[in-house]
Amino acid sequence: MQWYDIVRNSYSIIDLAKQDAMKRILILGAGRSSSSLIHYLLNNRQAYQWHITIADADETLAKEKAAGHVGVEAIKFDVFHEAQRGEEVKKADLVISMLPATFHIHVAMSCLQYGKHLLTASYISDEMRALEKEIKAKNLLFLNECGLDPGLDHMTAMQVIDDLKEKGAELLSFKSYTGGLIAPASDNNPWHYKFTWNPRNVVLAGQGTARFIRNGSYKFIPYHKLFTRVEPITVEGFGNFEGYPNRDSLSYRKVYGLEAIPTMIRGTLRKEGYCSGWNIFVQLGMTDDSYVLENMENMTWRDFINAFLPYSATNDVESKLCKYVDIETDSEDFKKIAWLGLFDRAWVGLHKGTPAQVLQKKLEEKWQLAADDKDMIVMHHQFIYQLEGKLYQKDASLVTLGDDTQQTAMAKTVGLPLAIAAKMVLTGEIREEGVHIPIIRKIYTPILEELKAFGISCHEKETVLQEGVTSKP
Repeated sequence: MQWYDIVRNSYSIIDLAKQDAMKRILILGAGRSSSSLIHYLLNNRQAYQWHITIADADETLAKEKAAGHVGVEAIKFDVFHEAQRGEEVKKADLVISMLPATFHIHVAMSCLQYGKHLLTASYISDEMRALEKEIKAKNLLFLNECGLDPGLDHMTAMQVIDDLKEKGAELLSFKSYTGGLIAPASDNNPWHYKFTWNPRNVVLAGQGTARFIRNGSYKFIPYHKLFTRVEPITVEGFGNFEGYPNRDSLSYRKVYGLEAIPTMIRGTLRKEGYCSGWNIFVQLGMTDDSYVLENMENMTWRDFINAFLPYSATNDVESKLCKYVDIETDSEDFKKIAWLGLFDRAWVGLHKGTPAQVLQKKLEEKWQLAADDKDMIVMHHQFIYQLEGKLYQKDASLVTLGDDTQQTAMAKTVGLPLAIAAKMVLTGEIREEGVHIPIIRKIYTPILEELKAFGISCHEKETVLQEGVTSKP
C-alpha cells in the first residue's frame, strides 16, 4: 500500500467517525411558523455537527427552506405514510414536529417505537399524555408547548412566579394574554388585524366554553357570549388592547403550582374594537364549521350574509343586519363588515363549504399580509401579590416585531424557543424524561436568556397598590 492510500484511508475513517458523531435532526413541517426555527438550526448546523432533514408535504417548500445548505436534506413527506414516517424517524436523533397538532400523535408513536426525542409547540394531547410511562421507560423526552402560546407564556410566567415564591410572596391574581397581531406601521384596516398564522384557527378560535377563576369564584363563558366579555389591557408604548379568556385556564393552576390562587385567567389578545366586530359573526352563526352550505355555486357575498338574517320583504340586507345585532350604519362595527365586502354582489366562488370556510375565504382576501407588512406579537402578564405587608402589581410585557414576511414575529417566537430547546437536548443540557412543558427553571432560564440576543424579552413594571396589608383583600 502506497503512502497516499494510507492517508486516503485515514481520511475516510475520520469522515466516517464524523458521520457517526453527527446528530441528525428531523423537522416535520416547513410552513410559515417554521422559518425562524429552520434558520436558527441551519446557522448552528456546522458548529454542532448536525445533519438536518426538512420534511413537508410540499417538497418545493422544503427545498426553499433548505436553501441549498450542505448537510441539509429536503424531502416530500406524508405523515400518514407509516413506512416513510418510520424510516425518517428511525434515522433521526431528535424530531421536531411543526405539523398540525392533531398529527403529532402519529409522529409520537413512531418516536416511541424507534426511541427518539420529540419536540412540539402544541398543547399536550390526552393521547400524548397517555404515553408517559412508555416514554419514561425508554429514557425519552417529549417536550411540548415550547413555542409562543403555549410556550413563551409558560416560561416568562414561571420565571416571575418562581422568583416571587422564593421571596415568600403570596400570589392573589395571575392574568396572561397573548396575541399575534399586525405591527403598528402595517395596521391599515378597520379591524386592526391581519392573518399572521393559520387562518382556520383564527376563524374557529374560542369555540367551546371558557373556564377560569376570579376572586375565588369559578366562571364559565359559553362561546356565544365570549366576545362580549373582554378585558381592557394597556401595554405601555403600544396602546390599548382587549383580551378574551381561553377555553381552559383552570388546569394551569396545577401546572404553575398555583392551586390556591383566587384569580387566574389565560386568554387571547386583540386590538381594541376587534371583539365587538367578531361577535357579529358569532351571533349570526358564520363561524359554524359543523355543516355544509347548500346552493353555494349561486351565492354572492350579499347572499351569504343574508342567509343568516331574518326574512323581510321590505328591508335591505344592511338594515336587517343592523336590527338583528343592534348596531347603526354609522357604527365602527358596521364599517368593519362593509369593508370586508360582505354586502357586495360578487360571487363567493366556492362550490361548497361550511359557514366558517366561506368566511375564512373572504377574510383571507382582506386580511392578507402585504409584501412589506410586518407582524407583531404582544404578550402581557399581570401579577397581583402580597409581600411583607404590601400589596403589589407586577406587569410583564413582551412585544416582538417581525423582520419581514418570512422571519415574522410569529415565526420567531414560535420557532426560536423550540430550536434552542432542540440544541439543549442534543448537547445534553436538557436531560429530562417523559412528557414535559418548559416550566422547569433549568429549561426556561437558558432559553429566555438566549432569546434576549434576538430582541425577545419581557419588560417588567412593579407598582405598590396598598401598604399595611395584613390579610387578603
